[in-house]
Amino acid sequence: MIHAQITIINKLGLHARAAAKLVGVTGKHSCQIEIGSEGKMVDAKSIMSVMLLAAAQGTVLDLKVNGEGAQQAFDDVTQLVNNFFDEGE
Repeated sequence: MIHAQITIINKLGLHARAAAKLVGVTGKHSCQIEIGSEGKMVDAKSIMSVMLLAAAQGTVLDLKVNGEGAQQAFDDVTQLVNNFFDEGE
């Protein structure tokens, strides 16, 4: 299992478009991927669950990835977050 904290750095936070991009990335992997904070973890493959996190810019989220291909899934998610969800800022 890979467990790390990620910070939402894009200006608009984890809004609908960013959540859709995240779910698009996580949905490509067969491993279990959870994201959340303060003990409330949700399925990172569920757009409704991800949007309910209401993570604004600066929010620190826990990311847990478990199963076959976990490292690649973790790398893909962190790359997306670190690239501002491909939104430029």
